[in-house]
Amino acid sequence: MTNPVIEGFEYRRLPGVDGIELNAAVGGSGEPVVLLHGFPQTHLMWRHVAHLLAADHTVVVPDLRGYGESDAPPESGPGTYSKRTMGADVVAAMAALGHERFAVIGHDRGALVGVRAALDHPENVTHLGILDVLPTLDTWGVLHGVDAKVAWHLYLMAQPNDLPERMIAAVAPDFFGSFLDAWDPAGATFPPEVRTHYIESSTRTVPSIVADFRATAGIDLDMDRADRTAGRTLTMPVAVISQDWGSHLGFDALALWRQWADEATYQPIDAGHFMAEERPEEVAKFTRELLGRRPS
Repeated sequence: MTNPVIEGFEYRRLPGVDGIELNAAVGGSGEPVVLLHGFPQTHLMWRHVAHLLAADHTVVVPDLRGYGESDAPPESGPGTYSKRTMGADVVAAMAALGHERFAVIGHDRGALVGVRAALDHPENVTHLGILDVLPTLDTWGVLHGVDAKVAWHLYLMAQPNDLPERMIAAVAPDFFGSFLDAWDPAGATFPPEVRTHYIESSTRTVPSIVADFRATAGIDLDMDRADRTAGRTLTMPVAVISQDWGSHLGFDALALWRQWADEATYQPIDAGHFMAEERPEEVAKFTRELLGRRPS
């Protein structure tokens, strides 16, 4: 199995919660920012952005629990891969590095972890940046009719324990490779060794990846509903950068995000889903502009 690394970064095993450890790359110096990856990827998706930010920030880039080289505990219940648990992992790992307050930038699955970490730990998260996703509650709300086929994998991995794991494991390289191909319009975002790394890593961790997605159709959704009912919102500066999914699926992304953060900003980007690798300079600029906003 290939394990490419972020050159010039130090690799650490950092404590999460419940006795697990996260694999993380750490580099740079200055105000801390943690970068959380999406699906079907690992921390490596941030390699270009991490180098750009490390000029004036301490940059921490972990594999989420269940992904890459981080621990992947068996799913013992809905909380094992809830975003609350995964967000607590991030807070614990940053504390182990001596960072009680830090910014979070998340892509896709990592952004959902970031949202939950920011809702549960507002005293720790100073800024929240979101790449190409909606909150869990709103994701399910905007998927209607045949247009929802773009998210077919969400429904597959929401099914009861063991069925999707067995189905995906039977064709895992093709399954994970299909997303890398379909969501990369340029067709040139991933060097061969990086594409191979993503597919091999995901194939090795099918059960935990499915558990992560299954939580999004269950316990994570329940948490978002509870927060919406209680009127809980994000209190730190929030910025979103995304493809224009709203024009295709019929929603207003900024309006949805402002239900969670009154002063959230939104900007579209002319790039595919894997924008941190396709357009790292734009994503780094987006991040710097967010970090320049004064936290509450």
